[in-house]
Amino acid sequence: MKFTTYLRDGAPRLAVVEGDRIIDLHDADPDVPADLRLALKGGVDLHAAAQAALKSSSARQPLSAVKLAPLVPEPGKTVCLGLNYFDHAKEGGRDKPEYPWFFFRGASSLIAHDDAGVVPSVSPKFDYEAELALVIGRKVPRHVKEADALQYVFGYSCFNDMSVRDYQKRTPQWTIGKNFDGTGGFGPLLVTADELPPGATGLRIQGRLNGEVMQDANTSDMIFNVAETIALLAEVLTLEPGDVIVMGTPAGVGQARTPPVWMKAGDRYEVEIERIGTLVNPIVAEAA
Repeated sequence: MKFTTYLRDGAPRLAVVEGDRIIDLHDADPDVPADLRLALKGGVDLHAAAQAALKSSSARQPLSAVKLAPLVPEPGKTVCLGLNYFDHAKEGGRDKPEYPWFFFRGASSLIAHDDAGVVPSVSPKFDYEAELALVIGRKVPRHVKEADALQYVFGYSCFNDMSVRDYQKRTPQWTIGKNFDGTGGFGPLLVTADELPPGATGLRIQGRLNGEVMQDANTSDMIFNVAETIALLAEVLTLEPGDVIVMGTPAGVGQARTPPVWMKAGDRYEVEIERIGTLVNPIVAEAA
């Protein structure tokens, strides 16, 4: 099952994807909240709601005709991992971490598929990071066992964790360089967990700058897999429906190249994950 979030009159709307068309789930069933996070928090059986909508005569519209939004426009939490592929840690001059390098992203940094990533006026050091993202479907019990963790994942998507590198390095914490407006590409589709291998392992992940492959790896190369990551986070905090976890990027980022490769206005970055889809973000300069 595939879902997306699009905008209608400026508000996010949850839809099920049927080939190259979508069906608005709230239109098909008014008991389904129009927002993915609210639907998950409300315990709605979205598989059943989507199946009913697909079998119904509800209106369809072309996916290409709608303006998309970030899949979860306002997650309660967006937890990101740094250095979660060994080759990426190595290219940054670091050893394999013994514990995930966690940081948070704020909702105001998130953008949708086809939205522009924004090179900030204060820095040209604007980098790309192709990543796997997951959405939590049910409240995760504290101290959940790793063996049980995957049952709380609703689905997976693509993410571009665009980073302002000099700001990222200004403090020991990475947060400030990871939260500029217009830097968190998220979408376009959410593929439910039952459609993919457990933990979305064994999937090719690729990042392309203006069509040139810059990152090419497999989700099996992650140091901390999805189940282990959820279990580690559950030692500390409560993961809730609609929370997002972004699983880190493989090697090939711009700052590690000689000379460094920075994204600039007019560029285009694509994140493609096997069996999940392709996220595209054109790049623009911040308006004066």
